[in-house]
Amino acid sequence: MPKSRIRKKADYTPPPAKPTTAIKLSNRAWVAPVMLAMFLIGLAWIVVFYVTDGSLPIDALGNWNIVVGFGFIAAGFGVSTQWK
Repeated sequence: MPKSRIRKKADYTPPPAKPTTAIKLSNRAWVAPVMLAMFLIGLAWIVVFYVTDGSLPIDALGNWNIVVGFGFIAAGFGVSTQWK
């Protein structure tokens, strides 16, 4: 019976290294303080409205003071999308 030929496998050669590029991260240190400030201002606005029976933040707005408070909170959520 004839012997089969032995195939020599090629040695492993790693793929060429890709040049690394630096990732530039922008400085977003302002996002967390602004976000928390918006949340707290909105919460304080609503709490003051309820505690003073609607007479303190802006009396002329009436129940729209609740919308203003939730607007601050919504703006805080909007700012939070910039956080990395």
